[in-house]
Amino acid sequence: MQVFPSIKREPGWVAYIWLVYLVFFLWGPIADHAGPRQWLLTGLGLVAFLTLYFTFFSTCRPWNRLCIAGIVLLGVLFAPYNGGAAAFFIYAASFSPFVVDTELAAALIIAVVVAIAGLESWLLHITNGFVFPATFLSTFIGAANIYFAQRNRNMEKLRIAHEEIEHLAKVAERERIARDLHDVLGHTLSLITLKSELAGKLIDRDVAQAKAEIRDVELTARQALADVRQAIGGYRSKGLDAEIRHAKTTLETAGVKVDLESSRMELPATQESVLALSLREAVTNVVRHAHASNCRLRLMRLNGDCHLEVHDDGQGGQQIEGNGLRGMRERVEALGGQLERDTSDGTRLKITLPVPADGRS
Repeated sequence: MQVFPSIKREPGWVAYIWLVYLVFFLWGPIADHAGPRQWLLTGLGLVAFLTLYFTFFSTCRPWNRLCIAGIVLLGVLFAPYNGGAAAFFIYAASFSPFVVDTELAAALIIAVVVAIAGLESWLLHITNGFVFPATFLSTFIGAANIYFAQRNRNMEKLRIAHEEIEHLAKVAERERIARDLHDVLGHTLSLITLKSELAGKLIDRDVAQAKAEIRDVELTARQALADVRQAIGGYRSKGLDAEIRHAKTTLETAGVKVDLESSRMELPATQESVLALSLREAVTNVVRHAHASNCRLRLMRLNGDCHLEVHDDGQGGQQIEGNGLRGMRERVEALGGQLERDTSDGTRLKITLPVPADGRS
């Protein structure tokens, strides 16, 4: 029996894979050429198990714990007549680590499940091949799933923390923008308002002074426009070099070892912006979806083209392009570049952009 690497976050079809092990429960009646009565009882047991099994996948505590208890009860009831009922104890032990919060609690539940199977086989002198899988395999698979359950809990905590960090960062950025715009425009717009009102009052009495005030309004407005442009520049990408440093920090914070090769180069603003945005999207995908341990970042200029490569050793395999990757491809191709994606060994994303020889657009 394989372990369950995840319970709640796997696609719905995963639950159906593990049903193949019910063949052990059905094998006994088939091998014994069971009569109608035994097949009827086997069918009822199978229906009861499937009900508990799928209920477990669709509910949360404490109901899924009751499902485990019900599966153990089925094992107890069918063990004297069908050695394949050991599969029920294996299912119960493999599920147990996912319904508690600590490794110790999971170990205690598995111990209880195994003890029930062992005690029943000893009291009833069961000799139909039930004992070994119900005790040894239940212990082995349950213990293995303790590791996977703990890993899932840690990943869930990391996901929640990452979402909280993103939320706080957005709030802080909104506050910074509001503060900067207030500082930049508050006084200037007040001054423009006062001077405009003054010019309106002077236009019939002192035209020369009114014209002077209007000129001041124009100069003040131009200065305000320059200040706004300068402030907005702080919200845009701070350049490819800064984005590379940010990408390295982000990956290392997520526990991914980074192999960085970067050549400093002068790039047109448009190309630099596209590469920076693409790098940001690629690194975000690595952190959120790849489950990688290592990631290689390479930026170099070769034969008049700029080459950016992000290669992780994560799960790969997903060929469907999401909105982020599709937008990345469109921006790259709009500049005459090319984006290649290979998921045969992790995920390797390579972007090639043509760059003018003088590095200016």
